[in-house]
Amino acid sequence: MMNMLPLATAVWKFLGNLLVFLELFVEVNTFNSSAFTSCPEACICTADLLSCARQELHQVPVILPPTATTLDLSHNAITHLHDRWLATLPHLHTLRISHNQIHDLSRQVFHSAISLVHLDMSSNHLHAVKKHYFENLVNLEELLLYHNEIVEVDGNAFVKLTSLQKVYLSWNYITQFPFRAIQGFKHTHLRTLDLSTNNLSSIPVEEIAALPVYIKNGLYLHNNPVKCECSLHQMLQEWKNRGFSSVQDFTEQHTCKAYSNVPRSIVNTFTYKYFENCSTSLKELSILKMTCKVGQSLVIHCNTSFHGDNTTIYRWISPKHELFMYPEPSDKTRKVLKNGSLKITKADRFHSGIYVCVAISELQKINATHEVNITVQYPKLVDSFNTGITTLLGCVVGLLLVLIYLYLTPCRCSKCFKKPAGPPQDCSAQSSILSTTPPATDGPNRKISTNKHVVFLEPIKEAQNGKVRLAVGEDFPDIKSPKLLHLKLDSESISSVFSDLPIMTYEAEEQSPADG
Repeated sequence: MMNMLPLATAVWKFLGNLLVFLELFVEVNTFNSSAFTSCPEACICTADLLSCARQELHQVPVILPPTATTLDLSHNAITHLHDRWLATLPHLHTLRISHNQIHDLSRQVFHSAISLVHLDMSSNHLHAVKKHYFENLVNLEELLLYHNEIVEVDGNAFVKLTSLQKVYLSWNYITQFPFRAIQGFKHTHLRTLDLSTNNLSSIPVEEIAALPVYIKNGLYLHNNPVKCECSLHQMLQEWKNRGFSSVQDFTEQHTCKAYSNVPRSIVNTFTYKYFENCSTSLKELSILKMTCKVGQSLVIHCNTSFHGDNTTIYRWISPKHELFMYPEPSDKTRKVLKNGSLKITKADRFHSGIYVCVAISELQKINATHEVNITVQYPKLVDSFNTGITTLLGCVVGLLLVLIYLYLTPCRCSKCFKKPAGPPQDCSAQSSILSTTPPATDGPNRKISTNKHVVFLEPIKEAQNGKVRLAVGEDFPDIKSPKLLHLKLDSESISSVFSDLPIMTYEAEEQSPADG
């Protein structure tokens, strides 16, 4: 009996060691199995990417690696998504599950996917966008739902998605969209809302007119069978004039139905002649206009009714859709002040455009927008330009006066000669004053005669070889038998003013009976 005791002790030790070995073996196999099955067999795993695309999957793999930030399940045959199926992927950033056969989503499908930013569920068979579909995706920025079978969109489907930037709902069967819901929540980041190629038969122009301008710029409504109405045409024409991308990029695709009962009566909204008869009674948006010169500073105030509310947050959106906030840093020339105003330092031409201020009141749970159209112009050199023109005109006028004075004859003295005899008078620039002092005789037999005549010779009419030809008897028909013709240039008897014309005097000697 005593010999059996050591043997039993040895057996128990052996069995104990064997049991420990078996436990270790099982744990090692379990670890290797879990490590091997962490990446599904039909998928490709990299550092943070899990791709299971085009594998003809009918359901999502059960085990998914927790390190994945991008999951691609597109181009499969998945029909259903389980509740909380993304709970094991806490770092998931992008989910692509397009081109599948999903008809509906339960309330808890995206319950744990709070880090999801990009969701692509395009090309599925969703019939609606219900309120509970995406309400847990509070950080979602891009939602792709195009090419589904969506007919209806719930008014509260996007209420909690405050970070939403782009929503694609094109190529569906949507008959109406709750535009009022967009006005009631804080979607200050929303830049794209694509509703093109749907079944919208009418567009609520008044509801859309109340939307902020940054949403209108990315609100795509083309390729819808809407009825041709003047209000719609005027709204789209205004968007086109303001350069909105939603109209500028798809001008030819903006169509409407001329006759609601005729399916093929589709015409272009911008070329339809019926719209030429539309009145301009549609009220245009009143936008404050401000001008500024290049290099100057400008402060734009956000005129809303929230200035007394200390919980108000102000955001400014530039013409290029840049976002400026306080106290977040802005660029070197634009800065949001504490009171919500936007200051532009050293303004330049690229600062021109429509700026939108979005004031969000945390206390009142509402928001308001204010639009300002800024025009930056180069300074005009008006004063220096006018001074130069005045000086030039003065020089030209002075030169013309000098030329007139030198080369033009103000008065013809032939007219002055025909005036009746009287006291000597000035005759413009060629007037002469005749003296009664008799001239000196040239010879002893010369008789003094009181019968004197003055003749003004015109050198223009009588010229020969550059010299003045003296007048002869034929030039004076009223003089009988002239005997002597003298040219007198006597400064003592005749004074000429501004005249270089020679004055010629002649004497007619009467014949006496004694001389025969």
